[in-house]
Amino acid sequence: MSCPPLKITFLGTGTSSGVPMIGCDCEVCRSADPRDNRLRSSILVQSSATTLIVDTGPDFRYQMLREDVRHLDAVLFTHPHKDHIAGLDDIRAYNFFSRKPMDIYANSLTEEALRRDFYYAFADTKYPGLPELNLHTFDEEPFMVGDIPVQPVTVWHYKMPVSAFRFGTFTYITDANRLDPEACSLVRGSSVLVVNALRKEQHLSHFTLQEAVTLVNDLEVPQAYFTHISHQLGLHAEVSEELPEGMALAYDRLVVEV
Repeated sequence: MSCPPLKITFLGTGTSSGVPMIGCDCEVCRSADPRDNRLRSSILVQSSATTLIVDTGPDFRYQMLREDVRHLDAVLFTHPHKDHIAGLDDIRAYNFFSRKPMDIYANSLTEEALRRDFYYAFADTKYPGLPELNLHTFDEEPFMVGDIPVQPVTVWHYKMPVSAFRFGTFTYITDANRLDPEACSLVRGSSVLVVNALRKEQHLSHFTLQEAVTLVNDLEVPQAYFTHISHQLGLHAEVSEELPEGMALAYDRLVVEV
């Protein structure tokens, strides 16, 4: 499937607690550098005809207002953790103005969580003002959202399967610490790879910064951005100086075009 030119905006690049973290006085949380202020991870993907987002975390409403996103065609979900789905209720604003349900795409595990946590949106009895959702369940087969081709890629968040997405030559991976050979094959050939890099210390279910760097090198992707960042990783400016050529820390409101 051919892919039109895309504009990708990082709506958030932080981990589940965001940065600054509530109650923390570390140098990162107190930093005056706006690149150290990180909302929960999400991206906006736009062609000339289609606008979609990946994940609706707790900051979804503010992210949409900050980027002045007046129209949204679809939401793609990576997995059912709250920092990736909690803001879904605010989709109802788009329902109100478009006068139609929002197309949302999720794997079967995430579908189960959405139906449980937002049960009122899926109830037989509808009340005015509730979110209106048109749920599509996907596996690993590619599909289209408007004119944007989507290739789901299953990665592993410890023992949880998480959906990464490849849009043309742009691949987005969040909340992962392992890729199977099949996933590596689907990612290889990307011109831009976004992958989580929580911190420098080992973690049970997230790539460390060094593990993320190694993955990029192994897949031979020419440009990489790291996301889903904790305050434990360090100051944006200092960590950026340590990274190899072709690799960078993402930050909120960064725009990438492919």
